[in-house]
Amino acid sequence: VQLQASGGGLVQAGGSLRLSCAASGRTFSICVMGWFRQAPGKEREFVGSINWNVGDTYYEDSVKGRFTISRDNAKNTVWLQMNSLRPEDTAVYYCASRRNVGSYSSWGQGTLVTVSS
Repeated sequence: VQLQASGGGLVQAGGSLRLSCAASGRTFSICVMGWFRQAPGKEREFVGSINWNVGDTYYEDSVKGRFTISRDNAKNTVWLQMNSLRPEDTAVYYCASRRNVGSYSSWGQGTLVTVSS
């Protein structure tokens, strides 16, 4: 599976951005799509995920109510809608995929989100 993330940019605090992640290749093997982020000087952290087949979502506590993950299976695309952005959301955001078991094995290249105060 190959993943291509896009949509990052510079936004003021309180603003919104929508990130996209397009999947190609063996997409039939995808069970879960996840979003992660890595802020400068920090370790990569989990943001949220979506079950590729049934659409169930799961979010890290700090983004609940502000971020929404959705997908379009026909387009092999997942989106991360980010609202009420905060400076602490500044990070490189990555999408990743995994099968029904195991760890995330395919990763996109990352897209930078910068939130100014």
